[in-house]
Amino acid sequence: MADAWEQYARRLPPAWRIELVEVAGARRSARQPDAAVKAAEAEKIRATLRRDEQVVALDESGRLLDSEGFAGRLSGWLGGSRDIVFVIGGADGLDAAFLAAADFRWSLSPLTLPHEMVRVVLAEQLYRASTIIAGHPYHRA
Repeated sequence: MADAWEQYARRLPPAWRIELVEVAGARRSARQPDAAVKAAEAEKIRATLRRDEQVVALDESGRLLDSEGFAGRLSGWLGGSRDIVFVIGGADGLDAAFLAAADFRWSLSPLTLPHEMVRVVLAEQLYRASTIIAGHPYHRA
């Protein structure tokens, strides 16, 4: 799956400067509740973020957008002065407080997807959005 992510990432316009940053998940013990694990992971994620970044949290309960809707929203974000960060949670999803603080919550699907698959879908949708914005025929609506 890493190859698929790389394939789409390489196709993006050079000005988009995409970077994949992996944050190690929190250690889990049998007695530790899921909420504590998510909160610990959220702290690790927050430590990698800059204050001025636009945070888009990928979450199955987020807003569903079709490709053209995403391209339009992304175009608006790109017109701003903030870098955009897409955050994919670990196996248990993202912490509720992290989700509440995100600038936008986006659902790729109501299905639960492995985060490796989400990376590929995200990269492809970013590439697709770039072609929609540029008027390239890749996207056939």
